[in-house]
Amino acid sequence: MKLTILKAKIHTVKVTEANVAYNGSITIDADLLDAAGIKKYEQVYINNAVNGSRIMTYVLPGKRGSGEVCMNGGAALHAKLGETVHILSFIQLSPEEAETYQPTLVFTEGENKIKSVEKYDY
Repeated sequence: MKLTILKAKIHTVKVTEANVAYNGSITIDADLLDAAGIKKYEQVYINNAVNGSRIMTYVLPGKRGSGEVCMNGGAALHAKLGETVHILSFIQLSPEEAETYQPTLVFTEGENKIKSVEKYDY
């Protein structure tokens, strides 16, 4: 049996672009992705802290240091420019692995710049 466990969370970023005409996905500054351990094309959940919308899509890496968080295609209908979102990825682990696993949390400030990277420790 496998459990689906939080792998990483990029907490409280602002949407810098919403492009309905794009094919789909979310583009995220590669620095944020690296800090969270999220890979290109990885499935992520986007939780909108403003309107409560929650969607699933995949990641495309954006320009390093840009702070970009661009909602693409249909995802752009769920988060507008300037809205706050949280980006979550999950991993499947055995119950034994899940006992000691610690997800990565990336906290941001300002223009989606990394403030700190921490491990959940509850």
